[in-house]
Amino acid sequence: MSETPLLFQPLKLRELTLANRVIVAPMCQYSAVDGCVQPWHTVHLGQLALAGAGMLIVEATAVEPEGRITPGDVGVYDDATEAAMAALLADLRRLNPLAPPVMCLQIAHAGRKASSHSPWETGQQIPLDQGGWVARAPSAVPHLPGELPPVAMNPQDLDALLERFIDTTRRAHRLGFDAVEMHAAHGYLLHQFLSPLSNLRDDEYGGSLENRMRYPLRLLAAMREVWPADKPLGVRLSATDWDPASTWDLDESVEFARRCEALGADWIDASSGGVSRNQKIALGPGYQVPFAERIHGAVRIPVMAVGLITEPAQAEPILASGQADLIALARPFLYNPRGVWHAAAELGAHVTAPVQYWRCEPQTAKGLFGKVAIGMR
Repeated sequence: MSETPLLFQPLKLRELTLANRVIVAPMCQYSAVDGCVQPWHTVHLGQLALAGAGMLIVEATAVEPEGRITPGDVGVYDDATEAAMAALLADLRRLNPLAPPVMCLQIAHAGRKASSHSPWETGQQIPLDQGGWVARAPSAVPHLPGELPPVAMNPQDLDALLERFIDTTRRAHRLGFDAVEMHAAHGYLLHQFLSPLSNLRDDEYGGSLENRMRYPLRLLAAMREVWPADKPLGVRLSATDWDPASTWDLDESVEFARRCEALGADWIDASSGGVSRNQKIALGPGYQVPFAERIHGAVRIPVMAVGLITEPAQAEPILASGQADLIALARPFLYNPRGVWHAAAELGAHVTAPVQYWRCEPQTAKGLFGKVAIGMR
């Protein structure tokens, strides 16, 4: 028997074992109401929960109402939002008792990118007289020219927000999430602290790399302290700003990743961009894999590669060459929610499907679901 492809080999994160190395990356749906998940999320995440991936990361979830990117963002910041999420998770866990989905919550705050319209409603900042709110950020620097500047957070604001992150982390454990991820990428609040383009502070949280890392690392330490020791906690970062005017690049990201590892992070999710309107991104298949590879060589914890990885034949060599340990996919899952099944069939591996779907196993991939085919009377 041929060896199981790396993409379908298990990976252990603390006491959590992933069945394979495919990760459903978080994808904002901008469809919540007052932070509460809706039927849309049940259908959307239900499809992804049946996908056969090693872990499903729920979209960026705000720690407070003002931390939402849009009014439609999901939150877990009070009893109502927690109850809505609890009902959703109960539904997802009933879908496939043979292999309940491994669920991760990405914990986030939008910072200066808050109070925006959804992408299909322009994505621009919502004016205050149209239901918008004043964003908060490391410095009073707007994301785009002409926007209402955010309010620079003072030390009391930072202390209060830390408690918000702690509260959401505790709620995530109470909800039974298997893992959490701290969102420090894509130009949102924690990335805003890391980048000198958005962080112009002259206190202990601004200026040098040491100072710019201080608040995100402080939050990570606080989250790790209240998150159970047997459960993994990851960090998503933007490995570069794609802007020559910024020093936030791969070298600084490597140092940040090392510090995250030292504080108990269990993986690094290596993305990029999002903080600068002048970013020049060199798009192409696997364009962010070199970031994952560099970080992978600098830390001892697993690293996720993400970004225009669309085919099994593309993903397997990334793992085999040691560039990354996990492959995170987002939009490919929207286009093809059964992509993991197809990849397993192509590579000669197995997945665990719900019993209701066993009869769909193709003649060309018998044994795909690792069971004896069933018939019907």
